[in-house]
This record gives sequence, C-alpha cells and structure tokens, in this order.
Amino acid sequence: MEKIFKSKLPDTKTSIFAVMSGLATREGAVNLSQGFPDFDIDERLIDLVHRYMKAGYNQYAPMPGVPALRKAIAEKIRTRYDFMPDADDEITVTAGATQALFNSIMALVDRGDEVIVFEPAYDSYVPAIRLAGGTPVYVQLTKPDFRIDWEEVRGLMSERTRMIILNTPNNPCGYVLDETDWQHLEQLVEGTGTVILSDEVYEHIIFDGLTHESILRHPNLYARGVAVFSFGKTFHATGWKTGYTVAPPHLTEEIRKVHQFNVFSVNTPVQYALAEYLSEQEHYRNLEKFYQEKRDYFIHGLEGSRWKILPAHGTYFIGLDYSDISDLPEFDFAVKLTRNYKVASIPFSSFYHDGLNQHLLRFCFAKKKETMDAALRILRQL
Repeated sequence: MEKIFKSKLPDTKTSIFAVMSGLATREGAVNLSQGFPDFDIDERLIDLVHRYMKAGYNQYAPMPGVPALRKAIAEKIRTRYDFMPDADDEITVTAGATQALFNSIMALVDRGDEVIVFEPAYDSYVPAIRLAGGTPVYVQLTKPDFRIDWEEVRGLMSERTRMIILNTPNNPCGYVLDETDWQHLEQLVEGTGTVILSDEVYEHIIFDGLTHESILRHPNLYARGVAVFSFGKTFHATGWKTGYTVAPPHLTEEIRKVHQFNVFSVNTPVQYALAEYLSEQEHYRNLEKFYQEKRDYFIHGLEGSRWKILPAHGTYFIGLDYSDISDLPEFDFAVKLTRNYKVASIPFSSFYHDGLNQHLLRFCFAKKKETMDAALRILRQL
C-alpha cells in the first residue's frame, strides 16, 4: 500500500529492549537485557491492590492522581530530601516514568527549541523531543567513568536551549551526579529560560555510601525543574507502569495539560495500594543494601574472566567491556552472545544517536541468584 503520510519518526526503529528480549525468548537465553526483576514483589503490596479492587476502587482516579497517594509521595519526599512539595499543585501520578518524561517534554519543548541530551541516554528522550518539534543537542560521555565536562555543555548552550535532560543514577552506565555537578549546572542556567528535566527513577538504588543528589535538594534548580520518579523500579513492579512528576506549580500546570489528554488518569486500585504501602518506609530504605549485594555478587562472579567491569554506583545495571574477547561491533556481539552462548544483554551503542562502538554491553543484575549464576557460568568461559 502506498504511503499517504510522512513519518514523524522516520529513523526510529523498534526499541532495542524489545529486540533483545524477543531474541532472548526465541533463543532460550538467560535474559539480562531488559531491566526488570525476575523475583516476586512483596505479597503485602499484591494483597493491598486486591483489597482495594474488591472494595470497589475500580473507576477513574482523579486526573492528577489519588489525593492519598500524592500526600504520601509528598511526605516521602519531605523525609528523604528535606523538601515538602504541595501534594495538590506539584505532584502528578503518571502511567510510568516514561509517560512522565513524555508529558514533560511535550508540555515544555516547542518547535525550534533545543534540548541538551547526555549520551548514553535512555531511548525515549530523543523521540519525544522530535515529536515536540525540538532538536536534540548531544553531549557524548564515554568510558570508563562517563563524567560530564560542564565547559563543553556551556559551549553548546544558546538562546534556543529550552531544556537539559539529566539521568542520575544513570542508565546504562551507573554514574551518579554529585554536588559539584549540580553546582556547575546551576551556574550554567542562571539567567536563562532553560528547564531541567531530571530523570531519577533509580533514586533508591545507589551504592558505595553515596547520596542521591536529587534536583529537589537544590531550590534554584527546582524552580525551573521537573523530577521524574518510578514506583516500578522502587517496588520491583515494572509492569504496573506507575510513576510521578514533581515540579513547581507553573510547570505542573503545563504537564497536566498533556497528561489529561494522554492517559488522563492511572490505575486506581494500584494508586490506593501504593498510598498505604508507601507509609512503611522500610520497603525502600533497604534497597541500596539489597541491590549492592546483587551488584557485588555479579562482579565477584566475573573475577578472573576476560570481561572488564565498569564502575557502577547506581541502578541495577552494570557495563562490561568485552574488548579482550571480541572485535565485533556491540550489536553484533550482543546478538552472538544471545544466539551462540545464551546470555542476552543490551549494546551500549543503542544509547548513542550515532551508534558509538566502545565494546560495551549492559547487563541487568536485578535477578535471582540462580538466574545470575546461570549467566555467570557462561560469561566466565568467554
């Protein structure tokens, strides 16, 4: 059939996460590619959802989110970041963090605007920028530590720079922004109209005694900022697709204009269950220790192998350098690893607009011990 329209995203293909997970399924491989836990979530949380469903909480929730959940989120933020957002005017519950990011970009970026994106970058950022009519401006970060050169960023900023997108802790490479990074950023945007979109979905998965330096800790940046969070990452329930934005009222107002015509509202019984569950803070206070033990177990399992391990101070991913194993480009080696050796990963090149090849693959360690053991037995032999 002849095309009768022009694609808005002509260069966009199926997500690498879907591609590699699909390949893992077809090949019967251990799937360390897509970022989802393979262990059960807390039975109490499941019971809470069931209870609210049985109690009749099955119709539309309020557009910004159930009030009880927004109040619980505000209290959590107060406890963690010593900042109390207004539950009515600054918090919006979304259908996952990806929708929160999409809402924010569509609401705040206009045709002709430029958006600074740090690569490697989560794959939803750039398509949303392009759909909003904006232009991505790339800052390329590279191995081994992926640190930001803020003078380079300064040189890329212009009067058209509408937004800067940050991700800390970072997926895929696990770097964590520190206080100095935020200070540099504050100096760069002072006196400009630039908005900061801070993707913080791994806020509770941070290691080695480091502190998550949220934008919510920096009043001058928050005044022009949007923070995005995820319940799926925090409570091991990625399939529930529930997240939220925190932003000043004037930005929240614009974000909700998009949100109400995108999904309008989010799963009602899940929201009520999360509101009750969230008050029990031990559920997320232990995440750092829980996931650091998994990270360390994975690293220990590769000792003596030819894989070179990149620093990973946050998220539940780790980058491995295979340059001593193969000269193949990243995607080709990832496919070979899945088909021939039955372990699935994600090539780092998928997080760069130009497919930069650094001989790096990303592996998810949010897995049961037996899943990691099955993968490690194979990886050690390469």
